[in-house]
Amino acid sequence: MMVWEPLWLSVRVAVAASFFASVCGIGLGRLMARRRFVGASVVDTLLLLPMVLPPSVVGFFLLVVFSKNSWLGVALEKYLGISFLFHLEGAVLAAAVIAFPLVYQAAKSAFEQTDKDLENVARSDGANEWQVFWQVTMPLAWPTLLAGMLLGFARSLGEFGATLMIAGNIPGQTQTAPIAVYFAMEAGNTEMAWMISIGLVILSYACVGLHRLLIHKRES
Repeated sequence: MMVWEPLWLSVRVAVAASFFASVCGIGLGRLMARRRFVGASVVDTLLLLPMVLPPSVVGFFLLVVFSKNSWLGVALEKYLGISFLFHLEGAVLAAAVIAFPLVYQAAKSAFEQTDKDLENVARSDGANEWQVFWQVTMPLAWPTLLAGMLLGFARSLGEFGATLMIAGNIPGQTQTAPIAVYFAMEAGNTEMAWMISIGLVILSYACVGLHRLLIHKRES
């Protein structure tokens, strides 16, 4: 039971985190792929920054921004009853921020490669922008978008540093599988570390396999 608990918690966190990362990543990917403005390269670099920063640094910034001493942290807890520090929401936030660049990069690439002529044909036939997006753009971009979402899910599944910084290590509440492996090894419980690690390898392998399948489908 102790082995499956952090694995199941990691799956729940990864599902929620990849959902939020996908919503933001697809929206911003679409915007950045189609709009040209001054400073676009600066914004693009900032959006990709969590992919190259050490997760502990990302976690530190999240800790500062959402702490109970910050105006945002105070406002969220006072008006919405949301507290990220040492709560499951914090683990989801950390994983979503770390996974976001993977989804965003895939979404931007997908929208840049979408056939603009097909979109223009739909517009000339009377379709509005919302109809063009859902009936033409999304079906064309979907394989690449889904591939990015799978990578985001896999990255969320393995998130460690940022999660530990903002959500801590509370068994049954914020102790995700990577954190459980670390503390199992620290406690000398090699057997538990092996079992959780094998579970993570199986889940991650499935995600990477599906990702390769989708990319192959996109290219064929």
